[in-house]
Amino acid sequence: MNIRTIEVCPYREDWPQAFAKEKAAILSVLPKNMRLQIHHIGSTSVPGLSAKPIIDLLMEVDSLEELDQLAPKLEQLGYLVKGEFGIPGRRYFQKGEIERSHQLHAFEFNSYGAKRHLAFRDYLRQFAEHRQAYAAIKLEGARLYRFDPAAYVAHKNDFIQLHEQKALLWAEAQENN
Repeated sequence: MNIRTIEVCPYREDWPQAFAKEKAAILSVLPKNMRLQIHHIGSTSVPGLSAKPIIDLLMEVDSLEELDQLAPKLEQLGYLVKGEFGIPGRRYFQKGEIERSHQLHAFEFNSYGAKRHLAFRDYLRQFAEHRQAYAAIKLEGARLYRFDPAAYVAHKNDFIQLHEQKALLWAEAQENN
C-alpha cells in the first residue's frame, strides 16, 4: 500500500513557472469565452516560504454548475474531480493521488473562499515574521507527522485560522486605502 508522505522543502524559484504552465494548460481546455481568473495560491505562491512541492491554483468562475459541466475537460489534463471535498461552495480537483503535483480550488467570483485564500497568500507575502513562523510550523509538522497528512493539517490549523482572519482584516483595510 502506498502512503502519501509529507515533504516540506525550501522555496523553489521554478514554482511560479510551474503555475504559469498549468494555468495555460487549464485555459487551453476551457471555453475561450468563459469568464474566469486563475491565481497561484498556497505556500508555493509565497516567495521564501517552505512548502510541500504541490502547486495550488485558485479558479474564480461565474458559476460552479457551469464548471461542473466542464469537469471532463479538466480530467483530460489528469485532474481527479473531487466535488466540494468538504468545503461548501468549492469545487476541488487534484492531479495525482499519492504523488500529487497540482491542486485546483474553484470558487465563484468574490466568494468568501476565494477572498480568504487570496488574502492569506498576500498577507504571508507582505509579513516576513508571519511567513517565517508559518514555515517553522510546517517544517515541525512534516517532521512529526510525515506519514499522517491529517495530523499535519491539524498541526497547522490554529496558525492558519488565526492568521487567515488577520489576513482578511488586513486585505479589507488595503482595499479601503
